[in-house]
Amino acid sequence: MSETVENILEQIRPSLQADGGDVELVGVKDGVVSLRLTGACGCCPMSTMTLKMGIERILKSKLPEVKEVVSV
Repeated sequence: MSETVENILEQIRPSLQADGGDVELVGVKDGVVSLRLTGACGCCPMSTMTLKMGIERILKSKLPEVKEVVSV
């Protein structure tokens, strides 16, 4: 499942990089995807919104096995 998540993140990355940020996959365990937001996204006050309303929503829609996305 990690490879599939990484492929989906590759599609999301250009949007994050356009704002000076990026996302790194830390791991996947029991349907929980652990991500690290880096660059401008790492310290942005909207990072929680980006993580939950953006990345998590996209991952869940494309990969129903994903239960939650968390930041580490």
